Amino acid sequence: MTAAGKRRLGRGLEALLGPTTTEEATESGDLRRVPIDRIRPNPFQPRNAFDEQAITELANSMRAAGLLQPIVLRPAGEGTYELIAGERRWRAARELEWPEIGAVVREVDDRTLLTLALVENLQRDALSPIDEANGYRRLVEDFQASQGEVAELVGRDRSTIANALRLLRLPQTVQLMVHDGKMDVGHARALLQLSDDKAIERLAQLIVKQGLSVREVEVRARGQRAPQRRPRTAKDGRKLSPAARRIEDELRRHLQTDVYLSQKGAAGGRLTINFYSNDDLTRIIELLLGRSFEG
Repeated sequence: MTAAGKRRLGRGLEALLGPTTTEEATESGDLRRVPIDRIRPNPFQPRNAFDEQAITELANSMRAAGLLQPIVLRPAGEGTYELIAGERRWRAARELEWPEIGAVVREVDDRTLLTLALVENLQRDALSPIDEANGYRRLVEDFQASQGEVAELVGRDRSTIANALRLLRLPQTVQLMVHDGKMDVGHARALLQLSDDKAIERLAQLIVKQGLSVREVEVRARGQRAPQRRPRTAKDGRKLSPAARRIEDELRRHLQTDVYLSQKGAAGGRLTINFYSNDDLTRIIELLLGRSFEG
């Protein structure tokens, strides 16, 4: 974990994680050798699934280079431990049949255990939007943290926490589509305009089957007819080169909204990106910036 990443952990959490490399942990005297079979997973792990191929690749790396970063544990009684951070490394070590692994041991409560697990996964972009939202929900419901406190703990904007929690209002079937990557968060937010679960599920199925854009979902959710797709050389008189058409198509797929490219001469023009609600604008800005945005 980088120093910049650690600065986003919130007060007190950086010290709990301790040294970030095996070498640092050895020098500070914090490194312990803990038997693999005395370690059990984090009961608050927000991830529902681990990529087995990625675990195997990590195991191959650890076989060649050793453990570069110790895992972080807390005592669980009778000589056993629970993972705070580093479950992928622990799983890789088990795949390698290592008898023990380098670890740093910290005394933390359940709330901190969940927070640290969330932070580790968020910084590696390892959570689906639904896993992330459920992690925030547990902090709010199980540990009575406000949305502002959750934002401070995990180093996110409060609006990011609020928007994530809204996804849990969707029916379970639709949440699974988001979790599995069959639709993105922009589509999911558009579906939240509907209050009837059956209507949400029907429109979600259309998103998956027909590849609807976020704009089309917004329009249908408002009870209007979806606009007819215009040909590339539309009534607006635009004439696009094959290269410009490919650019439009790529941007539409990436941004999930209507994008228009107008060429003026050989080296100029205008790019127009449409949005259809405040949430849609925020979603597009975050895609363009590659980070959360609070306007």
